[in-house]
Amino acid sequence: MRGTMSSRPTTPSRPPRPSTPRQPAVRVAITDRQRSLKVDRRWLGGVVRRAIAAVGGTAAEIGIAVVDDRGIAELHDRWMGLPDPTDVITFDLSGPGSDVLEGDIAVSAETARRVARRLGWQPRYELAYYVVHGLLHLAGEDDLEPVARRRMRARERTVMAAIGLPTPPRGRRRTPPRATR
Repeated sequence: MRGTMSSRPTTPSRPPRPSTPRQPAVRVAITDRQRSLKVDRRWLGGVVRRAIAAVGGTAAEIGIAVVDDRGIAELHDRWMGLPDPTDVITFDLSGPGSDVLEGDIAVSAETARRVARRLGWQPRYELAYYVVHGLLHLAGEDDLEPVARRRMRARERTVMAAIGLPTPPRGRRRTPPRATR
């Protein structure tokens, strides 16, 4: 009886690795399609990651498109029927009941630069503010009604401070006096 021997060396058995829970992933993709403001993608990606943590998110897939006023006006018209430029548009791509923040956020660097100049602060902070605003929309905040808008503005300031950025230099809007008869 002839036997065969394996020519492969035997490897010592390793003890099994302890199972460690996987950290939920935060994926951020940034596309820069404008020329009016130099965007540090690494810095902006860090802003997104810190803001996600500040709003209580643990897993996210976020696309950021930095565009000019023309680009955002096209998106605004196509998706909302409003042909004018705006500062930020958010597209929520999360499924119902999902624990993952998933969506695309388009921000206008041209608007950020113009508004920052008027308010006297850095355009990159204005751009970061737009991103935070968009992330809050993805996290379920709304700003259509006055009470919800005030709550969202307060949360924007809280998130900006939590991620180490200055709060937006915006004053409260005054309510016009009511007409009397």
